[in-house]
Amino acid sequence: MSEHTTDKLTEFPALDRRQRRVLGVLIEKGMTTPEYYPLTLKAVTTGCNQKSNRDPVTNLDEETVLETLEELRELGFTATVHTDGGRAERYRHYIRHRFDLTEPQIAVFAELLLRGRQQLGELRSRASRMTAIESLDVLRDALGGLMQMDAVRATGDLKRRGIEVDHGLYLDSEGESKFGANVSPPDVRPAASVNQPSSSPPSAAALPQSEAPEIRVDLSEIETTVSELEQSQQQLEADNRELTEHVNRLEELVRQLSDQLDDLKQQLGV
Repeated sequence: MSEHTTDKLTEFPALDRRQRRVLGVLIEKGMTTPEYYPLTLKAVTTGCNQKSNRDPVTNLDEETVLETLEELRELGFTATVHTDGGRAERYRHYIRHRFDLTEPQIAVFAELLLRGRQQLGELRSRASRMTAIESLDVLRDALGGLMQMDAVRATGDLKRRGIEVDHGLYLDSEGESKFGANVSPPDVRPAASVNQPSSSPPSAAALPQSEAPEIRVDLSEIETTVSELEQSQQQLEADNRELTEHVNRLEELVRQLSDQLDDLKQQLGV
């Protein structure tokens, strides 16, 4: 099984939905189940259509996946390989050959290709299935490098709470899907005309000082609640990660058994 070297790229080209899904699957499986990698066409198709860790869920057939693999091969992103003793052709990605990326960056990039837009905590939890991402600071460093390559976009400063990120590989024809297109603008309403009566009650600011309600906020109680919610979220993410790993292992076992059954049928001439 030979590999070729190519010049490193500094920017990612736009890819269509099928290409993004197939490339993401090859990267993910190469990192999570290296014992089954490179993948057969059937395994790539199964990975594209699996229901866990995919958004949206797809139903691609093998012919479509094969065409997509060929398109990615022409871009220098994938290759067809023949392993020793293997009958079926297998497929692998060449992201490490085409781009100068760290392992966390590759995992983050693949996760965004598979699920799209998500918050940093979600992204770290999911990408950690592929390689260790020890902290949000490590994640931000990985995202920063990808953003310089226009491979990732964010809704704002990565240090702010609630920031969401997405890959930047959308086609121009996917204008409605481009990152940021579904970010709602501030709710701005025109000021009511002075000649139009208002049926809404006066605001607290418009009331006389003696009638304005007194509002007190216990910041320590809010901080405690936020801390408890963050701990609950972390536990849920850990549980979800463990469940996803179990599902992935089961899917790979089913795929392996299916391949063995196909080989047995060929030997028996069934």
